Amino acid sequence: MSIIIERFKKIKSNIDEIRPKKKVKIIAISKTFDLDHIKPLIDHGHEHFGENKVQEAIAKWKEIKNLRQNLKLHMVGKLQSNKAKNAVEIFDYIHSLDNQKLVDILSKCQKNTNKQLKYFIQVNIGNELQKSGISVSELDSFYTYCTQEIKLNVIGLMIIPPNDEQTTKYFKSIEEINNSLALNELSMGMSADYLEAIKYSATFVRIGSSIFGSRS
Repeated sequence: MSIIIERFKKIKSNIDEIRPKKKVKIIAISKTFDLDHIKPLIDHGHEHFGENKVQEAIAKWKEIKNLRQNLKLHMVGKLQSNKAKNAVEIFDYIHSLDNQKLVDILSKCQKNTNKQLKYFIQVNIGNELQKSGISVSELDSFYTYCTQEIKLNVIGLMIIPPNDEQTTKYFKSIEEINNSLALNELSMGMSADYLEAIKYSATFVRIGSSIFGSRS
């Protein structure tokens, strides 16, 4: 058995021990890894993969997505508005909805391609200047704009918590906010903290190095 499959099965087992009755989807973060490295997990039947650059995603995934309709590709990095058209063509989920201009362009691109994506609003839960995301204070109005005025299919929130050893506090806070908006999905948790994230209702966890190994 491939070491990648062994790692993946171990992660899945760890999740099932904590949340056996709640389906948690693992997004295998495949950015920077070539398709040959990722292929064992595709052949294993895994469906959800994550990339953070539009051009890399197109080069890597376009052909195989046409062959395997079950594959779902997640944009997990910051999306520049000038890359929105290509992003809509290759991705199925966008995890980094973070400004009104991007929302407007994505909506237009969806109509032009007749494709409906699923979206997460990125929340800057720690108010970090260096990070993207909507502030908690602006979230209600931004959510209303996305869903009521523009009619995007926002399925949940996404956070990357500050690296200040208070991860649990941020997970608990965003769980409460997600619930207050009656959203069913929540994108949070990576290789180092995914088990803690699912204790606070994460339904999508973004795991890369723990599956594919360290990046060069």
